[in-house]
Amino acid sequence: MKCLGNAKEICGGFFAMNVYETGIAFTPQLAASSPAPGEEQRVRIAFLLTLNGRALRQVHRLLRALYAPQHVYYIHVDARQDYLYRKLLELEPKFSNIRLARKRFSTIWGGASLLTMLLQCMQDLLQSNWEWDFVINLSESDFPVKTLDKLVDFLSANRDRNFVKGHGRETQRFIQKQGLDKTFVECDTHMWRIGDRKLPAGIQVDGGSDWVALSRPFVNYVTNPAKDDTLLQALLQLFRHTLLPAESFFHTVLRNTQHCQSYVDNNLHVTNWKRKQGCKCQYKHVVDWCGCSPNDFKPEDWARLLATEQKSLFFARKFEPIINQAVLLQLEEWLYGPYTSEYANLHGYWQSLYHHEDAHGAGDDLARTVGDSLMRLSAQQAKLEPLRLLELTHYLHRDQYKGFLVRYSVLRGNGSREVQLETRVRPVQHGKVAKNTRFSKRLRNFEVSTDFDQKEQVARNFAKLLGPHSDLLLSYTYQGVTATQDASHSYNLTLLWLDPLGRLQDFNELHVEESQIDVINHSKTLLKQPLTPGIWTAKLIGRTSIYAQLKFLVAPLAYAKGVPLDTVAAARAQNGGLALSLPEDFSLPEEWQQHLPNENDVIALRQEALANAEFIGQPLHSWIDVLVGKFFQLRETCIADGTDVLHELPLCRDTAWSSLAADPKSDMDALLKR
Repeated sequence: MKCLGNAKEICGGFFAMNVYETGIAFTPQLAASSPAPGEEQRVRIAFLLTLNGRALRQVHRLLRALYAPQHVYYIHVDARQDYLYRKLLELEPKFSNIRLARKRFSTIWGGASLLTMLLQCMQDLLQSNWEWDFVINLSESDFPVKTLDKLVDFLSANRDRNFVKGHGRETQRFIQKQGLDKTFVECDTHMWRIGDRKLPAGIQVDGGSDWVALSRPFVNYVTNPAKDDTLLQALLQLFRHTLLPAESFFHTVLRNTQHCQSYVDNNLHVTNWKRKQGCKCQYKHVVDWCGCSPNDFKPEDWARLLATEQKSLFFARKFEPIINQAVLLQLEEWLYGPYTSEYANLHGYWQSLYHHEDAHGAGDDLARTVGDSLMRLSAQQAKLEPLRLLELTHYLHRDQYKGFLVRYSVLRGNGSREVQLETRVRPVQHGKVAKNTRFSKRLRNFEVSTDFDQKEQVARNFAKLLGPHSDLLLSYTYQGVTATQDASHSYNLTLLWLDPLGRLQDFNELHVEESQIDVINHSKTLLKQPLTPGIWTAKLIGRTSIYAQLKFLVAPLAYAKGVPLDTVAAARAQNGGLALSLPEDFSLPEEWQQHLPNENDVIALRQEALANAEFIGQPLHSWIDVLVGKFFQLRETCIADGTDVLHELPLCRDTAWSSLAADPKSDMDALLKR
C-alpha cells in the first residue's frame, strides 16, 4: 500500500494491510473449567432447534438426548416443511417446555433469512415466560458428544460468556473467502450477488461458524438494539445484505462492542470437515458463490468423536441416519451405556417420503403417482378395494436400504369398514453385465437415479422414483486393483441413453482407471424435459462390445401440480415428451448403429407413445400400473390395527419393518414416564 506520509513510497505488505483494515490482534477469553467460589446455581439452557427436511425420528432422538424439565426447547421448522411442523406440533400439549415458532421462514444456505430467523427466534425466547441463561442453536444434523449434565456444569462455570468459533486465519483472506466484500440480496429463495462494497472502516470483522452458544445479556443486546446505538444498527443493516451472515454477525458484534470481554473462541462443536469432498460448489443453484459443507460422520470417523472427550466440545455435526445410523448407535452407547439385546428394532430407521396431509404440489406428483399405483397393485393382489394413499416411508435396516413402505386404506369389497394396510416395496432396475470381460466383473452398483450428493457419494433418490421432469444420472462403483501390472490399465467407454422409442437421447464419454479402488462415479445427462415416459435403457459400450446394460422406468404422471390429470391437454403436457435432446445435425457414429432399433420399429413405438400420452382416468392408471409392476416389487404387507378381517396378515406393530413397529430410541412419550 502507499505510505500515508509519502505516496511515492510503498509501506508494509499483506500483514500490514490486514492490521490496517481490521485492527490489532484480539485475544479471546479462556473458558473456565469449574464454577467460581460461591457460584452454585446451575444455568438453564434454551435449545434453539432450526430444522429442515423430514427426519422426524432423528429430531425426536436429538430431543431425547437433550431433554430435561428445567431447560427449554424452541423449534423453528422451515416454512416449506409442512410434515415436520405438523408432527412436532403434537409435542406441545405434552411438554410445557417445548414450543414451535409460529413465525416461520423459508431459509436457504448462506441466505440473509438465516440470520433474520435466528434473531426472531431469540426475540421470541426473550419475550416468553421461560427462564434461561444461554441459547444454543442446533439442527437436526447435530448430536451431543457429552451428557447434558456435563454441558450444564461447563456453562455454569462460564455464565455470561459467549461461545463462537472464529475463522483462525488472516482476516483479509477470510473476508475475501466469505464474500464479505460483496453485496448480496436474497430474493425468490436465491442469494444474488449484485456488486462489490467496502466494509466500514474501524470495524474488526470476525466470523467462522454459525453454530453458537450465547448468553442471555448478549442475546438481549443484539435483538433489542437501542435507537442511539448507531454501531449495532449499522451492523444489522450491513448483514442484511451479506452472504452467510450468521457466520459473521455475532462474532463481529462481540468484537466491536462492550461484550468483547465475553468472547470465547469455541462454539462447543466438532464438525466433520472433509474439504475435498465438501467443497464442490453444491449450492450454486441457491447462491452466486461457491461454498463448503461438512460431511456426515460415519464409523470410520469415530476417532474424531473420541478425541472430544478431554476437550470442551459438547456437540458434533453432521449426522444423518438415512446415510449412516451405526455411528449414532456407537455414540449413544459411548455416552449412555450399551443397549440391551432385547431392545426393539435398534437397527431400524424410518424417514418420511410423502404424507397425504402435506400441501400437494408439483414436488409430490411423482411420489403420489407411483404410490397410488402400488396401492392399486397391492389391493388387487389381495382382492381388496383401494381407497386412499396415506403415507410413503423409507425403511433401512443396518444401514441397508430395504425399500419404502406404502400405507393406504382399503375396503374388503362388501361394504365393510375401512382398514389400513402397509406394504413394503423394493425398487428394481433390470441390469445385465457382460460375463467375459475383466471390467464387467469389477463393476458394482450400476444404477440410474437423481440427486447425487458428491459430498456423501450417494444418490439420495433412494426409492428410484423417476419421472418426466427428473434430471437423470448414472452412478456406479468400480472395484479396481492395486500393486499389480493391471493397475496401469484404463478403459475409454461410452454410455448411451436410449428412450422408450429406442432413440439415442444423450451419451457420456467415461474414462475409468484400473487403479480406482471402490470409487463411486456418476455421469449426468442433458435431456430435454419432459422426458418420454416408459422403459429407458442405459448401455455402457466399448469399441466392439457391450459391458453393461440397464433398463429403468421413467414413470408417467397422474398429477400436475397436485391436481389429477383430467383433460387430454393436461395429459399431453405431462406425458407427451417426444423431443430429441441431441442436436439435429448430430452425426451418429457407425459403430453405435448396432445398439439402436431400426427406423420402422421407432415409427411404431412413436405412434404408441402418442396414444399413451393422451390417457386420462382408468386407461392412464392401467398404463402406469403395468409399468410400475415391472420395476417395483411388493414384498410383504401388514394390517395397521386388529380387526375381525384379514386374519392372514400380521399386525404392523408386531413386525420389524413397518413404520408402525416399536421404535423406542425415538419415542418421545417415554420421557413423560421418567
